[in-house]
Amino acid sequence: MKYQFSFCKISQKFTRPVITNHGVWEIRESVIIRLIDIKGKISWGEIAPISWFGSETLEEALYFCHQLPREITSEIIFEIILKIPDKLPACQFGFESALENLQENHESLNYHHLNFSGLLPAGKAALNQWQNLWKQGYKTFKWKIGVNDITEELAILNLLIDQLPESAKLRLDANGGLDDNAAKLWLEKCDNFPNKIEFIEQPLPVDKFSEMLELSNYYSTKIALDESVATLQQLENCYQQGWRSIFVIKPGIVGSPSRLRKFCQQHQIDVVFSSVFETAIGRQAALKLAAELSSNHRAVGFGINHYFTGSIPNV
Repeated sequence: MKYQFSFCKISQKFTRPVITNHGVWEIRESVIIRLIDIKGKISWGEIAPISWFGSETLEEALYFCHQLPREITSEIIFEIILKIPDKLPACQFGFESALENLQENHESLNYHHLNFSGLLPAGKAALNQWQNLWKQGYKTFKWKIGVNDITEELAILNLLIDQLPESAKLRLDANGGLDDNAAKLWLEKCDNFPNKIEFIEQPLPVDKFSEMLELSNYYSTKIALDESVATLQQLENCYQQGWRSIFVIKPGIVGSPSRLRKFCQQHQIDVVFSSVFETAIGRQAALKLAAELSSNHRAVGFGINHYFTGSIPNV
């Protein structure tokens, strides 16, 4: 069997910049790939790298696509997918997802049972935004910390906790932006709200794994790894080093879907699946994995529609 292969770069401006400890993010760029089989069936995949999070760059993804022929046999495409190096995890996800779509019938795919976590803006703006998301049905919220002065953020947290309905849950995401003292201060604070704070995400930088492991054993508030497990190789390494708390997995940059399935099914890890601000193409592939592998029923981090005009962009 032969496949026609093509790709294009796309970009979408956020309705409001995404502000994290890594900086200000204003435009989402990705690569859309298309495969057409001999029967004319079309399948799409998305390569949506975040280089500052641990994946390849957009330029590296484009270079990889440019090296491929425009007509690919089934034998060659399997070989291509198997040989995509681990340093190109977003490419692994995009190509393998596209091939799976050609080989499987997704009409019965249902991920509507999943609960979603809504992403709040950093700083005081969160106090004015959670109500809109609550009205849309969100019961779990994610708030970026480590962006402003810690005294100011802790004061905002108090106000947010007071405002949120009793049934709401709050996740705090530091994106690795805290030092040891700040992390302890946040965890001490969160331990006062055991029924409200679900977890703190990546309080310390990636190179502080042992410190995060120690903190996870000392405080009752759960810690979730995110940047530390950006790719499948990192995920496996952290598990081997003893991490048994929460893993935040971003399917769009983690790497091979089939290898991820095998790892999650083998180890039954506590996992939260999360968006990389992909289009509807990458979102569908990512949510397919979330529906298959979210055994603990934690809300998935795909409540980001409000960061794009209208809805998640289609192409």
